[in-house]
Amino acid sequence: MSASIWPEACKPLIKKYKGKPHPLEYKSIYQLVVMVILSAQDSDKNINQLSGNLFKAFPDMASLKRADAEALFPFISKIRNFGNKTKWLLDLAGKIKEDKNIPLTMEELIELPGIGRKSANVIMREAGVKAEGVICDLHVLRVAPRLGIAQGTDPKKVEKQIMEVIPAKDWGEIGMAFSFLGRETCRPTNPNCKECVMKPNCDYGRKL
Repeated sequence: MSASIWPEACKPLIKKYKGKPHPLEYKSIYQLVVMVILSAQDSDKNINQLSGNLFKAFPDMASLKRADAEALFPFISKIRNFGNKTKWLLDLAGKIKEDKNIPLTMEELIELPGIGRKSANVIMREAGVKAEGVICDLHVLRVAPRLGIAQGTDPKKVEKQIMEVIPAKDWGEIGMAFSFLGRETCRPTNPNCKECVMKPNCDYGRKL
C-alpha cells in the first residue's frame, strides 16, 4: 500500500483515541516517570496495583532520593526485574533530586537510568510537550505490521518507519492510538476486525 495514504487513513484512529490517558494511573509527572520504569516487561495493571503504597512512602523525587534499596524492596519486590529497577530509580532520583528538574526532551530523558525511547515518548505525550518520536510498545509492534504501515520487530526501526509516513504533528498521538487499538481491538488472537476503524486500510484484515 502506498505510504501516501497513511496520514488520511489514520485520522479516524487518532480522533478516536486523541487525549486518552495512558493506562498507567499516575497523578503527577514524577509518578509517571517512576511507573514507566517499573512497567518495563511487566503489566500496567500490576504497576497500578502496587504503586499506591510506594507513592505514599515516597511521594516525590526528593523523598525517593533519600531512600535506599532496602527501603524500596517491600514496595516493588513483586515487580518483574525489581532488582535492576530499584537501582535505576535510586540513580534517577540521585540525578534529578526534585520533581521540578524532571526533563521533558528526548535527548535528556533517554540519558536517565531505565528510560529508553518508548518510555521517553510516553512521558512526553502525557506531559503534553511536542513529540520527538512515536510510542512503540509491544502493541504497536503487532498492530503496525498488521496494518502494513511498518515491517519488522525492532522497535526503533518500526518507530522510524511510522515517523516517515505520519506527519510530525500527529507523532504524539499515533503511537498511543495504535497501542489502544492493539489492547482493545487488534488483539494477538481473535482480533475484532469487524469493529476496527482501520479496517478499510488494513493488510491483515484484507487477508482474513
